[in-house]
Amino acid sequence: MAGGTKRLPRAVREQQMLDAAVEVFARKGFHDTSMDAIAAEAKISKPMLYLYYGSKDELFRACIQREGLRFIEAVAPAGNPHLTPHEQVRTALEGFLDFVDRNRQSWQVLYRQAIGQQAFASEIDNARERVIELTAKLLESSAKNAEPGTNFEVVAAAVIGAGEAIADRVASGRIEVAEAVDLLDDLAWRGLAGRKKTE
Repeated sequence: MAGGTKRLPRAVREQQMLDAAVEVFARKGFHDTSMDAIAAEAKISKPMLYLYYGSKDELFRACIQREGLRFIEAVAPAGNPHLTPHEQVRTALEGFLDFVDRNRQSWQVLYRQAIGQQAFASEIDNARERVIELTAKLLESSAKNAEPGTNFEVVAAAVIGAGEAIADRVASGRIEVAEAVDLLDDLAWRGLAGRKKTE
């Protein structure tokens, strides 16, 4: 155990543990991660880790909650009421993909690891549905030429699904954030532009 850690404030120690847990979960996956490995990464004893987080499930849930809050903070500027709905969607895309680019391990834990675990999948699904609902409302507010009867919720689900696939590419370094934002922005609005009528 590293010297000096005994005097750290509880909140600081908790963040160090979560940092270490995100690192190890992202690298090894949920099933192959042990509390021993996380304790070693955090440079603390395993009993201390269990004192703060009683089980691996509890620790993983704490990681999801913290990274989820960080993600929400990243996209929060999209809620600026002075932006047009289109600008809000683009701002959300920029915040989302920039977050993924700067926090690639967080994306692995939030999306790849959590979605594959039955105990945590419902939390991710619920959050995803809220994002889809919000996106649908923004698209509907600004889609001037959409086809009558357009199902904006389905369109939003398609955009979010594409966004998750593109985020994987951002996280792996296969596409730059700016290019990814342009691609998704174009995808959303072209899909809602409506087919031009021929005489």
